[in-house]
Amino acid sequence: MAEEYEVLVVGGGPVGLTAAHLLETLGVRTLLIERNATTSDEAKAISLDDESLRTLQFCGLAEDVASVVVPGTGTRYYGRRGQPLFHARGATAFQFGHSFKNQFAQPELEGLLLRLLPGPSRFGCELRELEQDQDGVTAVVVTDGTERRVRASYVLGCDGGRSTVRALNDVDMTGTSYPDVWLVVDTLDDPHDERYGMHHGDPVRPHVVVPGRDGRCRYEFLLHPGEGEPGVPPSFELVRQLLAPYRTITPEQVERSVNYRFHAVVADRWRTGRAFLLGDAAHMMPPFAGQGLNSGIRDAANLCWKLAAVLSHRAGDGLLDTYEAERRPHAEAVVRFSERLRATVMTTTSARASARDALVALAMLIPKGRAYLEGMKFRPSPALRGGLVLESMRGSGSHLLGRPLEQPMVLLPDGHTAGRLDGVLGYGFALLGVDLDQADWRQIADSPLRELGAVEIDVLCGDRLPRGSAARPAVADHDGRLQRLLAEVSGHVLVVRPDRYICAVFRPEQGRAAGTALLRLLNERLPEQQSSPRTTV
Repeated sequence: MAEEYEVLVVGGGPVGLTAAHLLETLGVRTLLIERNATTSDEAKAISLDDESLRTLQFCGLAEDVASVVVPGTGTRYYGRRGQPLFHARGATAFQFGHSFKNQFAQPELEGLLLRLLPGPSRFGCELRELEQDQDGVTAVVVTDGTERRVRASYVLGCDGGRSTVRALNDVDMTGTSYPDVWLVVDTLDDPHDERYGMHHGDPVRPHVVVPGRDGRCRYEFLLHPGEGEPGVPPSFELVRQLLAPYRTITPEQVERSVNYRFHAVVADRWRTGRAFLLGDAAHMMPPFAGQGLNSGIRDAANLCWKLAAVLSHRAGDGLLDTYEAERRPHAEAVVRFSERLRATVMTTTSARASARDALVALAMLIPKGRAYLEGMKFRPSPALRGGLVLESMRGSGSHLLGRPLEQPMVLLPDGHTAGRLDGVLGYGFALLGVDLDQADWRQIADSPLRELGAVEIDVLCGDRLPRGSAARPAVADHDGRLQRLLAEVSGHVLVVRPDRYICAVFRPEQGRAAGTALLRLLNERLPEQQSSPRTTV
């Protein structure tokens, strides 16, 4: 007899563990399996963005994760002669409620996420077969040579670049694999104590330095022809020579060293019936933007609430098709962005490096240019176009539509305590009424918006005290950020999705039309999904 769950998560890395936490937080019965016997002992990913920490905050993990990360301040870029070019700190300090870019050791993070996982997990458990039918997925898994069957409504392939879920569903990846060989070395007892990563655009030897916690530091160097091959461990002598400008090192201080080639590839499809791909299983990218893991966590944040909504019959199956529609454009843009960083920051051409340095120096003399570089506005925005976003009502506040809602500190309903905005948003949809009166709320009460089951929140701009009512809580501006963010949509309603993206902005009198349109999007069943053919892979 098969074990039964609602979702089977395949892969126990940071993306799979995050997906399992999200699903359990949302009340979805989940089993996580991982082919390896334990969590990773290798520091692969090393940077978590503020958006990723916000997702972990959703799962109640913010304080726990804070204990294993460095509250970082972004990335500092250096030119061909080692001169500082600029420090990219992000557009707004604590834009999403957390430090902009945070260094961590992957073994520590994985171990913490596994220890705190409320649902079941099974390591040393390998996926062998998948069979789909109209009602679910049957997986054959093997632990210690014993086969078991697991039955689930959906399966998530979070199992990395060599994804078994992707292979079993016969999905290819399209893109480029680069010939460059890079040496990555993680060191101990390192003197670096900076809270930012350092990208050195020396065309002779492009390299990256990322300090971590407790004396850890990651170094990445482009190797010259003949210095190393992928999969062949680098010699300690080469490691020592490359690190010599920064430190002396002994073999015992090398935590990990590896040669690798990177890829810029995206899976041809991210959904096959009831199977989905996330993280490296769906997209692999060069490391220079630090977005590989963060893109995978965005995948999980986008998909998991939709699965919960469909499984609880609060949305139609067609909602799940918005996962790839919403995430693929941004993932592809980040892959291309990472390739551009390779071509510019990590160029091996002296003329190109000189031109880059001159252009950056000129841009830094111009206020808009400085803001563009230091705010890292050159990084692709995760804003959504299409999917579950009410594009038909673009008007006032359209610059907010499809974007993640920022997370300022707010005065909470008691009027004297400050906290992060997400603390009052809950786990479902939220309706934020910006400076609305009771007549405005009555119009919303008479609209289909109530069927969203959303928490309703009075948002007060300006220097005012929140006075919540029995009907809804109120929050107010704490430090001016809420005013700057929402003052121009005073008198409007914002509909915020569970993943904190703004999917609608409208005036109260438009509530009926907005509610009808949103419910239609939530409950659509696309024709090709109404009858899923039985598939054995």
